[in-house]
Order: sequence, then structure tokens, then C-alpha cells
Amino acid sequence: MPVVHATEEAIAKAAQALARGETVAFPTETVYGLGANACDAHAVAKVFAAKARPRFNPLIVHVPDLTAAETYAEFDATACKLAEAFWPGPLSLVLPKRPDSGIADLVTAGLDTIALRAPNHPVAQALLAEAKLPIAAPSANRSGRISPTMASHVKAELDDIPAMILDGGPCPLGIESTVVGVTGDAPVLLRLGAVPREAIEAVLGQALPLANEDAAIASPGQLERHYAPNTPLRLGATDVHAGEALLAFGPNAPQGAVASINLSASGDLEEAAASLFASLRQLDDTGAKAIAVMPIPTNGLGEAINDRLRRAAKAR
Repeated sequence: MPVVHATEEAIAKAAQALARGETVAFPTETVYGLGANACDAHAVAKVFAAKARPRFNPLIVHVPDLTAAETYAEFDATACKLAEAFWPGPLSLVLPKRPDSGIADLVTAGLDTIALRAPNHPVAQALLAEAKLPIAAPSANRSGRISPTMASHVKAELDDIPAMILDGGPCPLGIESTVVGVTGDAPVLLRLGAVPREAIEAVLGQALPLANEDAAIASPGQLERHYAPNTPLRLGATDVHAGEALLAFGPNAPQGAVASINLSASGDLEEAAASLFASLRQLDDTGAKAIAVMPIPTNGLGEAINDRLRRAAKAR
């Protein structure tokens, strides 16, 4: 399917495609998603097939707001506090699924929990309003590959698999949503993402521990290898080896790379997060033998950036 500018007419046609059980790619403030009607198991199966995604890896369901989300999950006081603070926005919540939710079991990988998010992007919100159904949508790329932040990335990854690819321009945040589990006595950070841990802790008034790496998968983004280019990554690089490309950060980047992109010459972590995946794609196409990645601070959004790079660098 060719890329289509996200006009009102195109969004209406995309909503009709979702209602027919087809898949549609659309922008959010984080990355582009490949969406399907979350209540239609056959449609959701098309998402898994398109991505070659393991079926034990649950999907995030996109809804317009907290009122809609309460149709599908049970919200306690903590979950409501987080939704009110960060929705619409790049925070996903894993919550107890309502028995009568109507959500296909494949979406939740058969778990008794569900991941929900209200996106803060005009195209995503317009599509939800027009479709009037919950949209299960992982990132619109092959499983394990670099997440797409532009419509052209979706086209390169999935070609004509989606019924439509709605082009809403580059994703402003460029890194996936943060995922917090609110299913037990205390919330747990399941995936680092576009909302820094410190911002969530400030709302909670308590520390937010990261889930153990050996914990059962309850959220997208917990696979050990993920977000990966075909070219190997060398992390923490302070120099460049022969034949390497360079993913730089901050001033004083080393010279000698076959190609070089600086995520933020000024050291701005928001700027770095927004350009991370697009930069990895660009360097992956240079034919370099490896991509040297300069050290990136771990504070704020740097924690999520380093998480993505660590997973991308895992040996195949």
C-alpha cells in the first residue's frame, strides 16, 4: 500500500479498513504503530504474522482516554493517578483485564492483564475517534528490528502488508512508551521509554523499581534482543575502528568513521531520543562493518536510550 497523507478522508478510510479486519499503520508521538481491531482475533493475528512476532509477546491497546480504558481494565487509585498525570501521552499501563473486556486473547498473550495507552498524537486520536474501537498496535516493523519513526520506515519494513500507511510526519518523541505494571501491591517499571522514570516517581511519591530481567514477559519491549539493526553495535566507544560508522553524542566526536551521525551535538537527551531510531537506520545502510556508539548519560531519557542500545547490541 502506498503511503497516504493523513487527511480526514484518509483517516476515515483507515477506520473502515480496521472495521473490516485489516491492518493500518499510523503515527503516534512515540513511533509508528501497526494497528488492528483489538476485539478481532483474526485481525490481530495479521499483526503478528506481518511482524513475525512471537505470540507470547503481548500488544499495547490504544484508546482515546481513561474513560475508554476503564471498559477494558480495572483501575485502582495508583493507576488512575498515573493515567491522569500522563494521558494522553507516552505511558502504557499494564492492568488487570476485565473478564468481559471483549479484547481478543491473542492481544494479551493469554494473560489476565492488558497493556493500555492513550496516545498524544492528532492522527492517532482522530483514527480512534473515527474507528470507535480499541486498536492493538505494536511498532510497525519486523519483530526485533529498529522501530519506525517515519512513514517511509514503515514502507521499507512492511511494504504493502498494511491496508494503509497514514503519513503524519516524523514521530516527535522517537522512542517507545514507558510501560508500568500496576497489578500488585506496588507498581513496577516493565519497559523504559519516553516518560523518564524520575517523572513517574515524582507522581507516585515513591521509587519505581525495574522488573527483573528473568521475570515472565508481561509487556512489549521485554525481549532481550530488540530494536536491532543488521550492523553490529559497539557500545561505549571513545574512538572509531577502521570500517566503522559512528553514532555520536555531544561535542568532540572522534574522527575517521565511514559515516557519522550525532544524536545531539549539544548533549540534549530529548533530541537524541527523537533521532535515535532514524539514525540507526541511516547508519545501518552505509555498509559499515560495525556502528561505534559513543557513551550516553543514563539520567532522564538516557536510561531508555541506553536500554534500547543495549538490547540492539545483543549477540544474535
